[in-house]
Amino acid sequence: MPPRIDLRRQDIANVVKAFYARVRVHPVLGPIFAAHVDDWPPHEEKITCFWANAILFERSYDGNPMQVHIQTGNVLPAHFEPWLALFDETLAEMIAPPQREQWSHLAHRIGRGLSFGVTDARCPVGSIPNLRGG
Repeated sequence: MPPRIDLRRQDIANVVKAFYARVRVHPVLGPIFAAHVDDWPPHEEKITCFWANAILFERSYDGNPMQVHIQTGNVLPAHFEPWLALFDETLAEMIAPPQREQWSHLAHRIGRGLSFGVTDARCPVGSIPNLRGG
């Protein structure tokens, strides 16, 4: 099967490494990640595997990103906007179009799904108060 986006695994690894270097110093995202990641190279390799699976259809990733984001407890839906903005900045500096736009589109689609999942986990069906007074 051809890759979803015409990239090499090394391109993906380079973007992941550069992105997480930015995350570590980001005023909002840095503390969130610092609470969960204490050894960055293995985390970066795991995320490289995630993207290699999503982009190159490799079978090297075996995690559940939705479950991980829900279980952290400190990841909120509002955190996905700065995450995606930082990711897009990294892509803009490192990946040429049209691959940059394709990867960004995929990241935004995944980010929306994760954000919705985190929202649902924080406010499950049936727990929304009745605002009509009933």
